Amino acid sequence: MYKYIFILLLTLSSSVYAQEKIAITSPDGKIQSEIMLADGKLSWKMNYQAKEVILPSALGIGRFSDGLRLKEVIRSSKDTIWHPVIGERNSIRDNYNQLNIRLVMSTGDCLYCFDRDVDLEVRAYNEGVAFRYNLVEILKQGADNSDKVDSEMTEFTVPENTKAWFTDYAQSLYQLLPLSNWPDECERPLTLELPNGLYACLSEAALVDFAKTKFVVSDKKANTISCKLYGPVENVISFSSPWRVVMAAEQPGQLLENNFIMLNLNQPSAIKDVSWIKPGKIMWDLTNSTKGSKLAIDYAVKRKMQYIHIDAGWYGFESGDNSDATKIAADTVGYNTSGNLDIEEVVKYGKERGIGVWLYVNQKHLARQLDDILPLYKKWGIKGIKFGFVQVGSQYWTTWLHEAIRKCAKYEMLVDIHDEYRPTGYSRTYPNLLSAEGILSEMTPDATHDTHLAFTRFIAGPADFTLAYFGTTGTTFAHRLSLPIVFYNPIPPLYCYDGADKYNGEPEIDLWDNMPTTWDDTKVLQGEIGKHITVARRSGSEWYVGAITNSEKRSIKIPLSFLDNNSTYTAYIYSDGAEEVKTATHVKAEQRTVKSHQALSFDLKASGGVSLRMVKK
Repeated sequence: MYKYIFILLLTLSSSVYAQEKIAITSPDGKIQSEIMLADGKLSWKMNYQAKEVILPSALGIGRFSDGLRLKEVIRSSKDTIWHPVIGERNSIRDNYNQLNIRLVMSTGDCLYCFDRDVDLEVRAYNEGVAFRYNLVEILKQGADNSDKVDSEMTEFTVPENTKAWFTDYAQSLYQLLPLSNWPDECERPLTLELPNGLYACLSEAALVDFAKTKFVVSDKKANTISCKLYGPVENVISFSSPWRVVMAAEQPGQLLENNFIMLNLNQPSAIKDVSWIKPGKIMWDLTNSTKGSKLAIDYAVKRKMQYIHIDAGWYGFESGDNSDATKIAADTVGYNTSGNLDIEEVVKYGKERGIGVWLYVNQKHLARQLDDILPLYKKWGIKGIKFGFVQVGSQYWTTWLHEAIRKCAKYEMLVDIHDEYRPTGYSRTYPNLLSAEGILSEMTPDATHDTHLAFTRFIAGPADFTLAYFGTTGTTFAHRLSLPIVFYNPIPPLYCYDGADKYNGEPEIDLWDNMPTTWDDTKVLQGEIGKHITVARRSGSEWYVGAITNSEKRSIKIPLSFLDNNSTYTAYIYSDGAEEVKTATHVKAEQRTVKSHQALSFDLKASGGVSLRMVKK
């Protein structure tokens, strides 16, 4: 009898795997994807209008990648509209078809072994395909609670001769490379140019309490990009991984225009009262003195700005072990300030003039003092905190950072995260996260870099692009003037490093005076990666258009078909003029009457640009 039981158990535990193919398409039918299960392993592929984007590629995460059997497939769909608190558009359609592929993974061929449920969740949007791994609670008692994930098998095999816009870190330059011999791991999002004329983007959404993913070229399979986790993810008794996202488009500008997919893959806002979440233009104060802050406030009022930012050094050396972010102190190592700063007096002065105050705090002190400084800053009347030199990548620091954003929301504190952090859509859930750096922008490296960023970094979401109008070299003034339109940032720091004394009635500054920082609609009118881009954004009935070129001069024609039909507009135009424009910037300001059936032509200087403001008559 015992022999019979042993044989029966062995038979039941034997691996007999079915060959399964599960198809899913986007709501508009343009994207077709298929999930395959064979020999206990998952793989997938993706087409766009019958053209290959992802060839058969491995799926899987950690040790939960083999020995899989299909349990059930649940299909669903969603089509709703939601309205972000702030953003590049005032309404977003969340429309997808979904697969929940329920799998069972056997952990061994023994009487005491248990099975685990593994769920692959797949969504097909019109903008792309996203999937994540869900590990469900253990089904039997006696489970080992020390499970961890330290690797990911997810791959993206693409057509031969695909090229990638590679950057190794969030704050570095881009280069177009084949899928071989990359100098390092690649940051996300990763924009691809396919030989069939399509464009694709690999990204990551809803990274909240997991380890960050970067991309590497596979050394085992040609034309293949693999996911590489920054480090292990501990205690995964039950977890959902971040979403892996593959966008596809016929034009590169569509990737930027469709970047709301990143927000759709995050949870709705967890903040009930969002009335305190207000975007706006921000003026830097580098003096760390009461007098300097008041002068910055005065200039902010003059320039129709909403905030000033008191930068590093106000509480002493920002990297110092003994610095205290609850007290004002002189920085004798960094900015050499006097410590002659009364923050509460500055806040009061700003409040009387409609200007809010932000403070910079290094993460070193946020990690140690966040629970103390938040109620204190709330008492002072501070509106926002810029997190400086954040650590990113590991599960620990990723979890800490998003918990810090949630704590800031409790005290009605806005957040701007600097250095290597790149957003993955969490601002939908906590819209007090206004912006993040994650971008090489200090003093604008060059015009070509700017035309890279629009099609790469900004797919991830808003970026705090440091803009020094006078202090920057290598681009024209008209190029720099248009950047807050081309690049989305709800809290743009205008006039960085310059100071109010630099400005002497330049007429083009009227554009920034009137420009909003969040939008009701966004359209990418034209562009080529690394060459040029034209972006149109609407606020109410007004449209703003920004166009930039790389280091080459270029003739462009901007169609005005996005304007309302049968309406007439006054177009305020700012372009690179010549020496006859008697200002330090030589930006030419002019007006024209225009309608939607027209197009405007411009000859852009090398590293130049043009900006338009369209006001309905």
